[in-house]
Amino acid sequence: MRPLQAVILAAGMGTRLQSTGHRGPKGALILHERPIITESINRLLLAGIETITLVTGYQADFYDKLAESMPASITRIHNPAYAESGSMYSLYLARESIHGAFLLLESDLIYEQRALSIMLENPAENLLLLSGETGAGDEVYVEADKDRRLLAMSKRRERLQTGIAGELVGISKVSPALYEAMCAYAGDYFRENNSLHLDYETDAMVAAGRTVPVQVITVSDLLWSEIDDAVHYRRAIEIDRLIRARDAAN
Repeated sequence: MRPLQAVILAAGMGTRLQSTGHRGPKGALILHERPIITESINRLLLAGIETITLVTGYQADFYDKLAESMPASITRIHNPAYAESGSMYSLYLARESIHGAFLLLESDLIYEQRALSIMLENPAENLLLLSGETGAGDEVYVEADKDRRLLAMSKRRERLQTGIAGELVGISKVSPALYEAMCAYAGDYFRENNSLHLDYETDAMVAAGRTVPVQVITVSDLLWSEIDDAVHYRRAIEIDRLIRARDAAN
């Protein structure tokens, strides 16, 4: 079923961006005229997504004001343990707000509109969007089998086998079955390790993918960027210009 809901993980503190002068949450960063998370929300609505859940943490008041400006489209959940938890704990907290399949995104992304079209039009119930090599630094590499089913992810390429399918973009399509398996794995991990530090992608999704198939799709020329630090920020300024030019041409 085509997802009508999206979840954006927006709890992170973005401390590595402070050298650029940015002091707010990563989603509040402005490259053009609006915060990058506002750009992402507008793209989701244009693609037919009806409701968007923001999982907030650091400086949540920014996201509260954003949600209040779009009450028909945005709901929010707060992660009070944002400083002591990983991305999977934020996603875990969204259990009561997620109904059916959904798109999962990160708040520090810029991307072209076709990224969403590709994900929504693909028939796979669970799907990871990958790109070709970016050379951006801090990449997450994805290993897949011959049927393009997820096997592993790592920031250290040498830990993976030869079937590297591309780089993780940070946009995923998640079915109820996959989300349930991810939350079950996470719940066990939290209890057994007395820790909330767990990543949704390299940890929970890889583990759940062993029982619930997750397909990968690689768009080698996709324009996108995450913005984690000053190097990413400088690169993203140029990528944002290229994205706008490509979207205008299409």
